Amino acid sequence: MKKRVTGIGGIFFKVKNPDATKSWYEKHLGLNTDRYGTAFEWRSSEQPERKGFSQWSPMNSDTDYFKPSEKDFMINYRVENLVELVELLKSEGVTVLDEIETFEYGKFVHILDPDGHSIELWEPNDEDYDRLVEGRTKS
Repeated sequence: MKKRVTGIGGIFFKVKNPDATKSWYEKHLGLNTDRYGTAFEWRSSEQPERKGFSQWSPMNSDTDYFKPSEKDFMINYRVENLVELVELLKSEGVTVLDEIETFEYGKFVHILDPDGHSIELWEPNDEDYDRLVEGRTKS
C-alpha cells in the first residue's frame, strides 16, 4: 500500500451549544457554517484541478459519535483505499471499531488509537461531497 493517510478530513469536537459556537466562529472568524459546521475547500497539490474538503464540526457535548472514546474531540483522516487499509490495520493489531459504511460522499470506518481516541477514516468522494455541502469556507 503506497499511501495510508493523505490529509485531514475533519475535526469534530464537543461543545455545550453547537449553534452558538458556529455563530461565534461565523461572526468573529468568518466561517460560513451550516447545520454541520463548515467545509474548508482546498486544492490537491498533485492534481490542482481537483477540489478537496476538510470538515469542521462542533457537536453536542453529549454526542455518542466518538464512542467508545470519552475524549472531547475526534479527528477524521482522508485515506485512499479504505478497504485495503482496514485489512492492513487489522493485521497490525489496530482496534477497528465498526464496519465500513458507504455513503454517496465516501466510505467511513472508526479505529481506536493507543490513547483511547476514536479516529474516523474517510475515503472521500469529493465530487459528490462538493454537490452536497452547503456551508463552506474558501481561502
